[in-house]
Amino acid sequence: MSAPVRALVLGGGGVTGIAWETGVLAGLAEAGVDLGTADVVVGTSAGSVVGAQLRGGAALATLYATQLAAPAGETAARLRFIDLALFLALSLWPGSDESARARIGRMAVRARTTGEAERRRVIESRLGDPPWPGRRLLITAVDAETGEPRVFDRESGVRLVDAVAASCAVPLVWPPVTIGGRRYVDGGVRSATNADLAVGCDRVVVLAPITVALRRSGRISVQLGSLGAGVRSVVLTPDAAARKAIGRNVLSPATRAPSARAGRDQGLAAADSVRAVWES
Repeated sequence: MSAPVRALVLGGGGVTGIAWETGVLAGLAEAGVDLGTADVVVGTSAGSVVGAQLRGGAALATLYATQLAAPAGETAARLRFIDLALFLALSLWPGSDESARARIGRMAVRARTTGEAERRRVIESRLGDPPWPGRRLLITAVDAETGEPRVFDRESGVRLVDAVAASCAVPLVWPPVTIGGRRYVDGGVRSATNADLAVGCDRVVVLAPITVALRRSGRISVQLGSLGAGVRSVVLTPDAAARKAIGRNVLSPATRAPSARAGRDQGLAAADSVRAVWES
């Protein structure tokens, strides 16, 4: 019998999502469950940052320690209530999933935000400008004009830092990212996790800081169900302590450290349930 093919799916969730996911991975590793051995890593928005860092070979203990550092010169972004209401309306308006994403993308293109170059520098400060890793890493984004999903990987001819910047381009908060003459927005516009990209894998672990899906196609349960009946999976979402640590603004660096600590505690507590899927 051949060894199972394992996927780690890292969902979106802002600054605190990066911290929580890093903490969970660190806690699991401390308990002897190393998800860095995944055959495939799928990264969406915050998860694209964590996935790129993990695949880049950085020690989880180091990544976790970085999340505990006090914010230095970082400002908290925020999605205004009126913008959130508009986002919801465009998402739920009748029509196809693709047309809904295109409406959001066009709105993002028109929004006043910081410049692309400035935003890219922020992403580069987190990642550097590394090459794509040898092991499979999938980074999600959405074409702002057409609403078509895009999956970047080592074969895409795109720099990793640009792919991550595109995946993290939260509409109305950060500018769409230009790649090859096209503009892209956050991969979370399609789905908070894009877990269905783990097709062909037998074991799937999903870390999902955010689980809200406005359309059925974006639901984690639906996406995992599409992978096949024989696939074993486990989904971790923030527990009560983590939700309290994260607070109301997932884009605030002020709650990054407590989010990371809560994630580590949750990773330690969930080790047995994750091990049962990952190592079975």
